[in-house]
Amino acid sequence: MRWDHLGDTPPAPADIALFGADAVTTRTFDTPEFRGITFHEVRARSILNRVPGASRMPFEWTVNPYRGCTHACVYCFARKTHGYLDLDTGLGFDSQIVVKINAPELLTRQLASRRWQGAHIAMGTNVDCYQRAEGRYRLMPGILTALRDRANPFSILTKGTLILRDLELLTQAAQVTEVGVSVSVGFTDEELWRTIEPGTPAPHRRLDVVRALGEHGIGCGVLMAPVVPFLGDSPEQLRATVRAIAEAGAVSVTPLVLHLRPGAREWFTSWLERHHPHLVGRYERMYAGGAYAPTWYQRRITRQVHELAAEFGIGPADRGAPRRIAHPSPEPSRGPEQLTLL
Repeated sequence: MRWDHLGDTPPAPADIALFGADAVTTRTFDTPEFRGITFHEVRARSILNRVPGASRMPFEWTVNPYRGCTHACVYCFARKTHGYLDLDTGLGFDSQIVVKINAPELLTRQLASRRWQGAHIAMGTNVDCYQRAEGRYRLMPGILTALRDRANPFSILTKGTLILRDLELLTQAAQVTEVGVSVSVGFTDEELWRTIEPGTPAPHRRLDVVRALGEHGIGCGVLMAPVVPFLGDSPEQLRATVRAIAEAGAVSVTPLVLHLRPGAREWFTSWLERHHPHLVGRYERMYAGGAYAPTWYQRRITRQVHELAAEFGIGPADRGAPRRIAHPSPEPSRGPEQLTLL
């Protein structure tokens, strides 16, 4: 693994270890919610990740306390990043979770540095910081406390309901700095959810998060992602999803069509062959040009969702709490900490 390349001799640039020289502790927990999952506890050297300018993200810095994700979304672009640690990008991504156990203390120290200028920090842009592992490791309260105490602006994108555990900290932070929260809900079809996002809370539970945040004065947007071609994109499905988002009190909705990068593409195709073999050919044609659906299709979905949002009274995307949640970059991922969305 990349974290094994440690020692007194400085490594070559291609082999620079991602984590400190402390031993990596591997744990498994014999509880139903973590059965079959292995946690690799590491002490990171840095927790603030700079996003390359070529990624065209609206933020420059991210914090990622975890790598790998038990949400097990078959389309997750971040699967490829597990390969940088010599870990499997399929089942390994879902079950081999790297936990940066020193993330809160490291962030507290880095935010206090005189070199830090208080830039916006985005979280949840690689893997979900409120995945199930957070229920055991509780890294986010310390991270949010550090951000609150420094009045440092931040945003969170999540599919997890566990964010409500930290509602008080979010409220306190919102009193001293810009706080943006977005929840990802690409569809409300429960049959599709059970197979394509098997480790996530159900869509209606995520929308309950939107509702609860709004009731506590934290305007929450919804990233309607991914819109899944041929499985979640019918006019009836789009209408049902946007209606549910509006009823939850979302301050904005931003559609994002499924994209399939290397690593995710292979895993998604394997899933498609098992569950919807009749669609394999259609997907091969739609994504023949690369990771993204054709521009005409993306524009059609965006237009339909925006028209539905206007019909159901969801305001423009700049309403509510500040959000820095973005569309994915057209640039390919070039390194273990280059981040784009979903």
